[in-house]
Amino acid sequence: MKDLAPIGLFAALPNVVVINSRLPPKSLRELIEYAKEHPRELNYGTVGVGSSQHLAAAYFEQLTGTEITHVPYRNIAAYTPDFIAGQVPLGFQLLPNVIGLIRNGDARPLAVASDKRMTALPDVPTAAEAGLKDYESAAWLALLAPANTDKTVIDKLYKAMVEAVNDPKVRALFVEQGAEPLVMDPQGLKDFMTLEAAKWATIIKKIGIEPM
Repeated sequence: MKDLAPIGLFAALPNVVVINSRLPPKSLRELIEYAKEHPRELNYGTVGVGSSQHLAAAYFEQLTGTEITHVPYRNIAAYTPDFIAGQVPLGFQLLPNVIGLIRNGDARPLAVASDKRMTALPDVPTAAEAGLKDYESAAWLALLAPANTDKTVIDKLYKAMVEAVNDPKVRALFVEQGAEPLVMDPQGLKDFMTLEAAKWATIIKKIGIEPM
């Protein structure tokens, strides 16, 4: 927040709640009920402590009063076989990590942690639509410059970013990769970053992750 100057936000990758397709829950409500009936028995995989997936899962626990078990992996390639085998059957993943599993039927998407449905998953409800209000979690992509960068430079870069994001070919590529293209100006990005920092700091404090 001190060292960088915001230019603009250009894409978001919401976390998607996915479960091994052989497990009983068919909806987010059913997953919550199942987790409450089987405390600490549901394992979920991530790419490490403090990752987007880990924080999305922790936030889910805090909102729902459930207890699920975190299994961190070094990378998504190590997690995938265990998900398919049903050993770690739950995930709060970014779509690029699980799009193949969804397409071949190994994973069942239950909800998107976003205020809008994803273009690439139009039939999957948002968490709010599925009955869990305020559950929003996403990785996001933004341009930032060194602090104190001249405003004329910021404005020029922002204009170029908007032109790129509005290019149909660029937008199509984003959607293909599981990202939602969007445009947020420098002030909007600054306000967004402030809110995100405060929100996740509270969640991180509750689960006891120590600063590295």
